Amino acid sequence: MNAPVVSAIPATFPTITAASLARRLDDAAELALVDVREEGVQATVGHILHSVPLPLSRLELRAGTLLKRRGVPIVVTDGGQGDLARRGAEKLVELGFTDVTLLERGVAGWAAAGHEVYTGSGAYSKAFGEFVEHAYGTPHISALDLKRQLDASDDVVVLDGRTFGEFESFSLPGAHAVPNAELPLRAHDLIPSDTTLVVVNCAGRTRSIIGAQALVNAGLPNRVVALENGTMAWLEHGWSLDHGRKEQSKSPSAEALAKAGASVERLTNRFNLNWIDEATLARFEAEADVRSLYVYDVRTKSEFEAGHLPQAHWAEGGQLVQGIDRWVAARHSRIVVVDDEVGARAAITASWLVQLGWGEVFALAVRQTGEGRVTGPERAPLIQASPTAETITPDALQAELDAGGVTVIDLDTSLAYAAGHIPGATFAIRARIDVERDGLAGKSVVMTSSDGVAAAFAAADFAKSGLSVRVLDGGTHAWQRAGLPLETGETSVLHAADDVWRTPYQQKGDRLAAFRTYLDWEVALLAQIGRDPTVSFKVFP
Repeated sequence: MNAPVVSAIPATFPTITAASLARRLDDAAELALVDVREEGVQATVGHILHSVPLPLSRLELRAGTLLKRRGVPIVVTDGGQGDLARRGAEKLVELGFTDVTLLERGVAGWAAAGHEVYTGSGAYSKAFGEFVEHAYGTPHISALDLKRQLDASDDVVVLDGRTFGEFESFSLPGAHAVPNAELPLRAHDLIPSDTTLVVVNCAGRTRSIIGAQALVNAGLPNRVVALENGTMAWLEHGWSLDHGRKEQSKSPSAEALAKAGASVERLTNRFNLNWIDEATLARFEAEADVRSLYVYDVRTKSEFEAGHLPQAHWAEGGQLVQGIDRWVAARHSRIVVVDDEVGARAAITASWLVQLGWGEVFALAVRQTGEGRVTGPERAPLIQASPTAETITPDALQAELDAGGVTVIDLDTSLAYAAGHIPGATFAIRARIDVERDGLAGKSVVMTSSDGVAAAFAAADFAKSGLSVRVLDGGTHAWQRAGLPLETGETSVLHAADDVWRTPYQQKGDRLAAFRTYLDWEVALLAQIGRDPTVSFKVFP
């Protein structure tokens, strides 16, 4: 993306009605619909299914990932009050975006026009999971039946389709960590025979369904089933989970690679996958000013870091399918998924993205190491450089805290704040802190966030109004690396902690009741999308 060109902010923005937006969502032209409220608010109060979360509090941090060209048409919405949407539109114009429109009356106007409003997080991809189970008849097994078979030492293998990090947090006893996009490549070496029952599980429903159906679509000869309601169902029976197990992927055997190669051909033929070469990708890049281009390497993190295309960003394939609205804002844009020479992960990921109907999907299978490749970890693309701000070191801040008279404001997520923050720091939401400026005037204020970047952007906002604040150099992570103490819990909260959606595993109170509420919501998505004419999931016989 080119460097931002700061544009004059218009006094008013053009608007679009709900009816016109519904028609544009059905067009083949690119369109990014962004909701600038906090994600917890979107999940609780409700949002438009095709919107992507781009909270005003983190707009500069996430826009570089979600919005790949300055000329993409953007519709900005909030709940209907209008102030957040206007502020979000102003920020986007300030960052150089040239086609910014406001949705009339926001989500409230959308609902008043008779359109569906969705609660929860990742509703688009989770609704797709329910759609897949219904459309293809994905088989499932209950937790009770699985436990009986495991206790009887039956010929059964359990594959966990979540990320390695989630698996380490908790897993079914005896399960193997095989993130969903890895299944067609790595499952074969874990399955003793063609008669072994293969069970795919996740924490809830979606990835169990998608993972099981992925193996069916890839041509695995075994009987494959999804664990109905995942580890939530397991815990409802009172059975224990394993914690702390680390399991990384081993290199596939020659036999597994041959089977993976056959799955690529099968998936390509069934889902009409479009394979491209590096020359075509270069042409797409040359056209990126007129057509948004998203390039995602869908291999494992360790493989990506060992070598990848310079223009590619990392998005584990299963997670890209699980949460397309976290990675691609512009509908009907170009999405390229990149893999190694085998191409099994690109094939399964592309097959799901084609069915999701979010964009025009292409797959690329190429050598990922050697000349012309780069190494190292993923770096989230910032849409602009972090602003310059007056900083303070962790040790100097500790000295000022000991002396008293300094106010520390933590702008990280409420979950991160509760997990560990600078003792005495107050949690605040950046988009709401404007109203606190008068109260902070004349005080010694230090802002922090995980790495200090979000705090630097907030400090720049304050500087525009003539209020100077300092930023903790390196953020709370630097404080922790310096060996300084952390405090846990929601000890000092300036704003309601509704900035993020909390999974049923993260909610306080009756966890089993939270499980049941979540599962009921997810199952009900199928009926909801059945009432929604804007949904265009695709079925391939």
